[in-house]
Amino acid sequence: MSIRKILAQMRKADERFKMIEDGDVIGVGLSGGKDSSLLLYALHIYQYLAKAAFNKEYKIIGIHIDLNFGEDDIKDLKQFFIDNNIDYYEEKSRIADILNYNRKKDRIQCSLCSTLKKGAVIKAAKELGCNKVAFGHHGDDAIETLFMNIIHGGRLSTFDPVMYLSNAEITFIRPFCLCFESDIARTANELNIPIVKSGCPNDGYTDRQAIKEFLHQIYHQYKGSKENMLLALYNHQQVNLYEGIKAQKDISGNN
Repeated sequence: MSIRKILAQMRKADERFKMIEDGDVIGVGLSGGKDSSLLLYALHIYQYLAKAAFNKEYKIIGIHIDLNFGEDDIKDLKQFFIDNNIDYYEEKSRIADILNYNRKKDRIQCSLCSTLKKGAVIKAAKELGCNKVAFGHHGDDAIETLFMNIIHGGRLSTFDPVMYLSNAEITFIRPFCLCFESDIARTANELNIPIVKSGCPNDGYTDRQAIKEFLHQIYHQYKGSKENMLLALYNHQQVNLYEGIKAQKDISGNN
């Protein structure tokens, strides 16, 4: 089954980036989509592997923040986790009201939405006694973030697999950072995990979606390009970039 491949990539990420430690209590941000839903289930299964392979134990809690966009009922997904003896916590919010009030050009601000969601998950996680928060960002997300930062920010940068937030005193981890979206979708389907469709009005109409479609063209044309792009994100032994020019020249070409 595909879950074996997912668990193998999670183990690789855990070993490489030292994500999970003995005694951790991990709150898993659960949107209801395939990525976060499978992450919560996979972390549940990985508990047994981590104990056997590394002699470390940790706890997980699924945390769903209802954004109040009018999402489809999440009861089937909630029942799935209850049936699998996975702790689940749900909290109502007014994030949709805040986003609608702060629209720009009649569109929800994706960056503001991300900030508010993360803040709500962190707050709930800390109240539940968690020292870490896990999100379902995967390898495709990392590559897309790299290209968005190049295009819009002029920098070579993507998200960190592990990141400590000193102001919140909590650590973010992304156990799916070496997994691909296609494997996640296939695995979630094989496991019959109930998926909740996003209620966000911007869903499918974002800059990230445009980058995703652009990258799919590259992946289709150049075999192995996706795997190589992901490898490039942590292949620190082969980096060759400008390190700075000592003698700057003005537009006319004079020193």
